[in-house]
Amino acid sequence: MFARAGVNAARTVGMQSRNYATLREIEMRLKSIKNIEKITKTMKIVASTRLGRAQKAMALSRVYDEADSEVYTHAESAKVEQPAEPKSLIIAVSSDKGLCGSIHSQIGKATKKILAEKPTADVVVVGDKIKAQVQRSNSESIVLAFNGTGKAAPTFVEASLIADEILKLQAQKKYDSVEILYNKFVSSVSFAPTAKNLYNEETIKQSKGLSAYELDEDSNVPVAMSEFSLANSLLVAMAEGHAAEISARRNAMDNASKNAGEMINKYSILYNRTRQAVITNELVDIITGASSLD
Repeated sequence: MFARAGVNAARTVGMQSRNYATLREIEMRLKSIKNIEKITKTMKIVASTRLGRAQKAMALSRVYDEADSEVYTHAESAKVEQPAEPKSLIIAVSSDKGLCGSIHSQIGKATKKILAEKPTADVVVVGDKIKAQVQRSNSESIVLAFNGTGKAAPTFVEASLIADEILKLQAQKKYDSVEILYNKFVSSVSFAPTAKNLYNEETIKQSKGLSAYELDEDSNVPVAMSEFSLANSLLVAMAEGHAAEISARRNAMDNASKNAGEMINKYSILYNRTRQAVITNELVDIITGASSLD
């Protein structure tokens, strides 16, 4: 009889210890989720604050890009015949930061798709995230890499410094085709990987419509136009990508905060139910013990 009572008592103590352990684990889990929710909400607020400045920088860059594109449209540069097998350069623009959804993987997929069509093309990567994406499958194609971008809204000075290094590479390799890949800001909830072709010095010289502009015959206008177009296009690509990235990060943090809120509600209910079960078990044990003493 006493042995059976001892076994039942040990079983009761074991059940209580398991309940206490479970209750403690739920409490710790709930506290952890609440801390994560605070972080994601803060990051959402920071992203929302930065988005206004990013969109302003993007709008300014679009003005110069429209003027630049209009010149080449009137010059009919796109109609200039290219070599049968042009030597191509791809400039993939991203950033160094994550926690912004699929924005980096999308530009990585677009880059890999072009490399599948042009396996001999060289790649210049702007940003550590796109570098990591391309390195997994086409590491031998990367000839130049830049990082430290995306921390703030890009400026023309930053774009010019990158363009200078690419121009040095262009002087060595003599690329016939240069293409920039970037994430174009479509709206606050969407972006689109976009490619933009650039024109080198020779293509600009052969543009038939260029004669409509008053240019000195002995001037280096085509060279200057090519260099400025590269820097300007890089600024546009970086500004568009920066705005798209911050918008995507804000949306990602908003979704994360909502998911954390749902988990908090779920674990709060589970915690209360488990706590109530522990209290009920203790009351049953007290009542049972008091009854056995009578």
